[in-house]
Parts: sequence; C-alpha cells; structure tokens
Amino acid sequence: MQPMAQQDIRGPLPEGLAGAIRQTAGDIATLLNSAPGTTMPVPDSQWTVGEAAAHLALANELMADLAAGRRRPYGDGTPQSLAVANAETLATFGQRDAQPLASMITEQAGLFLDAVDLAARDDSVGDTVPVTPLGPMDRPVLASYLLTHMLGHGYDLARALKRPHMIDRARVGLCMPFMLSVMPRVVDPDAVADLTARYAVRLWGGVAFGVSVHDGAVHVSPTPPERPDCTILIEPVAFLLIGLGRRNPWLAIGQGQVLAWGRRPWLAPRFPTLFTAP
Repeated sequence: MQPMAQQDIRGPLPEGLAGAIRQTAGDIATLLNSAPGTTMPVPDSQWTVGEAAAHLALANELMADLAAGRRRPYGDGTPQSLAVANAETLATFGQRDAQPLASMITEQAGLFLDAVDLAARDDSVGDTVPVTPLGPMDRPVLASYLLTHMLGHGYDLARALKRPHMIDRARVGLCMPFMLSVMPRVVDPDAVADLTARYAVRLWGGVAFGVSVHDGAVHVSPTPPERPDCTILIEPVAFLLIGLGRRNPWLAIGQGQVLAWGRRPWLAPRFPTLFTAP
C-alpha cells in the first residue's frame, strides 16, 4: 500500500464496491426481516442475533460519520479495546428488534456512500483523512473496511438463523484493499518474534500478494516476492473467513481449500496465526 500522504483520499471507489456495500446491507436486512426473533445466540459468540445486528447498525453509522469527515474515537485498534468500545456502545443503545435494525443498517450504508460521493466533490470534506478504529484510511479502503465488517457479521447472522451467507468470490475481491492495509496493524508480536519468512499468497482466480516477516515486523506488498519460502493458494471465501477468525484453518486445509508449496511449505499453517482478527 502507498503511504497515506501519497494516496488520493478522495479517489473513486473500485468498480463494484458501492454496489456490493448496498447489496450486502440489503442481504443482511433480508436476513433480519425474515428472522423469527432476535434472542437466539450467534454461534461462537457472546452476542445474540439482536446484539450482533445492533452492533452492525452502530458500526455502519460510525463508518458513515468517518466518511463524512467527522472524528469518532473508537478504541485504539487492539482487539481488547475494540471489544470494550463495542460493549459500551451496545450498553447505551437499547434497540434489538429486527426490522428497525435492518432499516438502520441499510440507511447508514447509504449515508456512507453519500458521504463518499460528497467527499469527491467538496474539498472541506474530501481533504479530511478518516481516522478509523484501525488507523487512518483513505475512503476507498474505508469502504472496503465497511464491506468486510458487514460480511463478517452477516456471516454470523446467517449461521445463527441457519440461512445461506452472502460471501462470494467477487465480494472477497473487494475486501482485499482493506485486508492488505490492515494486516501489518493486527500482527501478533509473539507469533512473529522468531520468524523470518517470505510468503506468496494467491487467491483462486483472484489477487496475489506478498507477506514478508523479519525482525518482528510484517511487510505486505501488492505483488508476491520473486523467491518465496512458501506459496499459499487458497479459496477466496475461505481466506476471508480465516482472516476474520470465522473458520478453522485446519478445517479449510482438510477440505482442500488451501494448498501450499515451496522451499518451506510447512510454514503455511503458521501463516494465519501471525495475525489477530480485529
């Protein structure tokens, strides 16, 4: 990724991203509006359906405010601080009914896109750099962040309601600007402390990128290294779910969704452990 100072913070969204944001918000709203209730638990979570939906509604509102140039402090980027911020906002927001939350999720997604459009035309908005819970981001990356966040929690809601999820290869591709941007910020220091390695990661039919680990630091490049120690080929939906902490990597390997080769192919199972899902 380019340094923030060299990026066009008012640049257009990648083709298809605005549509994917609207479609994903609509898919989540459809899930909620068809739910028999909101008190059932979300698998592998401490939240109910109503709490997860409320979090999504509040997060979409936060993202819309950030895109509009408003400052909204929300934790310090660590999983612990984000969990505290999530708990605090849910404690002060009592709505748990499906239909009002579905409406808020889609409305705030629309307001986010309106704010991005305004930023492209209005210097007083467009010249501000959104400061997100995971650091400064230009608006195209912020939009990718919004989509990624909705897909992760939309997946959770679909599991809780026993309905098909909305993650597909095309939407994963639109999440990649955020995923590549955030990877160096969510490194587990203990996991990389004793590791020197160069990874090439390729998504089936999608992007390829490089991750280098050295001296406790991780560098992500938009192209794979010329001589990687380990090349990982992974199915796109599996990549996103593993990256968001929603799927066990060993299960994906066992299902043939991950292949690895190179001089040190045994480094492949270690790769997802280098990061902590935000």
